[in-house]
Amino acid sequence: MFKEHARIMNAIAASGEIAGRKKLQKIIYIAKKLSFPFQEKFEFHFYGPYSEELTLRIEELCNMGYLHEVKEKKAGYYQYRYSITETGKGFMDMHEIDMPKLEDCLLDMNEKNARFLELVSTVLYFETLEKEEVAEKIFTLKSKQRYSIEEIDEAYQYIDSLKGKAKLS
Repeated sequence: MFKEHARIMNAIAASGEIAGRKKLQKIIYIAKKLSFPFQEKFEFHFYGPYSEELTLRIEELCNMGYLHEVKEKKAGYYQYRYSITETGKGFMDMHEIDMPKLEDCLLDMNEKNARFLELVSTVLYFETLEKEEVAEKIFTLKSKQRYSIEEIDEAYQYIDSLKGKAKLS
């Protein structure tokens, strides 16, 4: 049961800190699509792939004192920051998680903004479609984000670079 919790904690610990619930959702989804062993189920939602399971696990980890959640007021909205507590580090020591290459990918993703990760995760969600069909879906489903063709191309390039980092040598 706690192995899934430990994987999530490992991802947050490897990232140092993750700012934003949306960003956390996208990072875990993208890592899962890169074949890292995250088990949460994702469905397409307002901001792209979303997992109710992941939300509940994060809440449980905060309630158990393993994750530190800080609510910050930004320009007109609240943002949440997540990091591992000392108690959480002790928990992680008891649950060894072996995910080579994950830290490089997570650190890279954590440097990106949530808007871009939303685009990348949406591209991955529709990865079985042709590139033109994916772009059409993005223009329809994400019209408020006003993504450009150049940004979509950048998302595909970024996915390729992450796949290169995730490959086991």
